[in-house]
Amino acid sequence: MIDKQHLIDRFIGYVTVDTESDPNSNETPSSNNQWDLARPLAEELKCIGMQDVSIDENAYIMATLPSNVEHEVPVVGFISHFDTSPDFTGANVKPQIIENYDGKDIVLNKDEDIILSPSYFEDLLLYKSQTLITTDGTTLLGADDKAGITEIVTAMEYLINHPEIKHGKIRIGFTPDEEIGRGAHKFDVEKFGAEWAYTMDGSQVGELEYENFNAAGAVVTVKGKIVHPGYAKGKLINSMYIATQFINSLPKMETPEHTEGREGFFHLHNMIGEVEETKLQYIIRDHDMSHFEARKNIIYKLAEELNSQYGREVINVEISDQYFNMREKIEPVMHIVQTAKEAMEQAGIVPLIKPIRGGTDGSQLSYKGLPCPNIFAGGHNFHGRYEYVPVESMQKATEVIINIAQLIAK
Repeated sequence: MIDKQHLIDRFIGYVTVDTESDPNSNETPSSNNQWDLARPLAEELKCIGMQDVSIDENAYIMATLPSNVEHEVPVVGFISHFDTSPDFTGANVKPQIIENYDGKDIVLNKDEDIILSPSYFEDLLLYKSQTLITTDGTTLLGADDKAGITEIVTAMEYLINHPEIKHGKIRIGFTPDEEIGRGAHKFDVEKFGAEWAYTMDGSQVGELEYENFNAAGAVVTVKGKIVHPGYAKGKLINSMYIATQFINSLPKMETPEHTEGREGFFHLHNMIGEVEETKLQYIIRDHDMSHFEARKNIIYKLAEELNSQYGREVINVEISDQYFNMREKIEPVMHIVQTAKEAMEQAGIVPLIKPIRGGTDGSQLSYKGLPCPNIFAGGHNFHGRYEYVPVESMQKATEVIINIAQLIAK
């Protein structure tokens, strides 16, 4: 149903544009290069026949596919983000296309001996005989979430070219800065005007998610005192040693690599240190709100204990909430999850309903009054050199969008 080569060409056109967001910027979008995709994307929507296309001063894109039925139909939305993660470079992406994947190791980069192997990434074996798009081993791919954008644009184009498929009014939205937790911050829910929406931002085929972590970011600043080491006795305080003490005092098994499902964690994702000052950046995650608050309190209490031990404030902690579990906002309108589930089943997909070990724009939008479950976009191993996406998964995701539109029109 969905032309494979057309999908590939559109996706590669998006991922080869660098749109890495910048957590150190206070602007929106956080990086100027996000405009390099946002502006052409808005023009593309006009070219395929979308109506009411807008792009605001913060690079938020919205557009409308008008209803083609006479009866009243709820307005539904589909949302994705065009920025890529700052955790790994998204500049100079060189996608590789693997036709008819044979289930064996994929050499991403022969010179640097970088291999994508099913012995480590077992999910690869789900996609034998399919077409995979991978990196060249030196960058991320950007399937998170340019796969979602590809699927939404392609689904809208298909509906425009096939007016015999009945649907109500559909709104689409593309956001900057999701990867740094700000994708929904300046999203105008009232302007968007949908009763509910879906983010196309999941991974494996069939994923359907309406639960996510409660999330916060913590910056732990450790202050030391620098003195010439030859005269340092009783005077020098090495902030890096105190920082190490702080790190080792947190629960060692409550980290991402030791947890799964709804289990929360502390994740140290950045550390910059010298004798005089060390900064630790953590993300704090938990599905359960009471456990989430307890995790934040553990951070504060540990800082207090170390300050007491050193007899002065050697550690300062700043914690900022980022988003909350959308389950509370989705459960009163579970019919929207049921619609997505039925749309998947119509496409021959077995729905995988599970909690997200992360967050999407949908979690924040749900708290802004736009209930917004998350649907698979098809990519795997996000934010790194081993990222890949099966083209057939993108085809299926596009089909699910079209099916949702038809189901709501009924």
